[in-house]
Amino acid sequence: MFLKTFGWSLVITVLALATALIYGSWSAVVITLILGVLEISLSFDNAVVNARILERMSPFWQKMFLTVGIVIAVFGMRVVFPLLIVAVTAHLSPVESIQLALEKGPIDEPGTYAYLLHEAHPQIAAFGGMFLLMIFLDFMFEDRDILWLKWLERPLHFLGRLPMVNVVVALALLALFGVTSGDHQAIVLVSGIAGLVTYFLVTGLGGLFDVGDPDDDGNSFESADEMDAEAGRIVSKRRLGHVTGRAAFLLFLYLEVIDASFSFDGVIGAFAITADPIIIALGLGLIGAMFVRSLTVFFVRQGTLDEFEYLDHGAHWAIGALAVILLVTITTEVNEIVTGLIGVVFILAAFVSSIVRNRRKADHPTPAEPAMLSR
Repeated sequence: MFLKTFGWSLVITVLALATALIYGSWSAVVITLILGVLEISLSFDNAVVNARILERMSPFWQKMFLTVGIVIAVFGMRVVFPLLIVAVTAHLSPVESIQLALEKGPIDEPGTYAYLLHEAHPQIAAFGGMFLLMIFLDFMFEDRDILWLKWLERPLHFLGRLPMVNVVVALALLALFGVTSGDHQAIVLVSGIAGLVTYFLVTGLGGLFDVGDPDDDGNSFESADEMDAEAGRIVSKRRLGHVTGRAAFLLFLYLEVIDASFSFDGVIGAFAITADPIIIALGLGLIGAMFVRSLTVFFVRQGTLDEFEYLDHGAHWAIGALAVILLVTITTEVNEIVTGLIGVVFILAAFVSSIVRNRRKADHPTPAEPAMLSR
């Protein structure tokens, strides 16, 4: 299973490092590897969230995520997106933007590609921060049976009963960070609202074309056991199942927007390590993005999220932390190592908590569990 899932990622990593060696030197290889590890650490929570969405999609769309999706991730977000940002903000043509990127000027020198991209950080952070914040708030305000950090999640679930509380909280935070962003107030507010609109657009369209269980005919059940069996059947079908057609396509788009939002901080932060766009594409794109996608598929095929039930919570807390950090970076520099470590800490804590929970369940099974184990 490991080689089947991560085989292509390992092959592409070797090819990317070999390309870096031919293109530059051994120092280029080291930087490429560092960028790959940075991207994986920053996006581990992204893999968990993506896995929960991807498990609803058919094998065809899972393959699309690994093929077309990786092309979008590598060339779209790690190459084309920075070029477009610099071209628009600096009023350059696409050709001039490419030429400027290939000059590899340092990030602290005015007029260079890295400098111009860094100057565009406030609007990028506002857009990505608000999009990720809505993912976090929607999860935390939703009523659910399983809680992880109960002392925090219970009050949030209580607040979730208020109509549109997620939008109220998001707009309040946007106003707070917008007011404190100095000369960038207008662009921060517009970009943040654009992030909210994008979130509602992709999630709203997904809900519009989503499908329920085709075999659900509205029949009532004569016993609780019969109802539980039917519920289990429907859940199993949805985990394997998988939406198709327009619904699957919109879920695919949603995955790509999430990936884009997660990659904003990595793309900007990479220029603090190197100003070479080729090395950044090799490290963040080919190595990092491919391994994140392989992790996503691994979680789906192994049923990791169902086995370790707190991983969803840990990933969303990491998303919330990343969203706040992106908003903070509008006015204050935050080291990329801090950003990456926060996500890793939440995921590891949720993983350990899930193991403890599973052991407690094994030591104190419910009345229905011994019969299942005896089979």
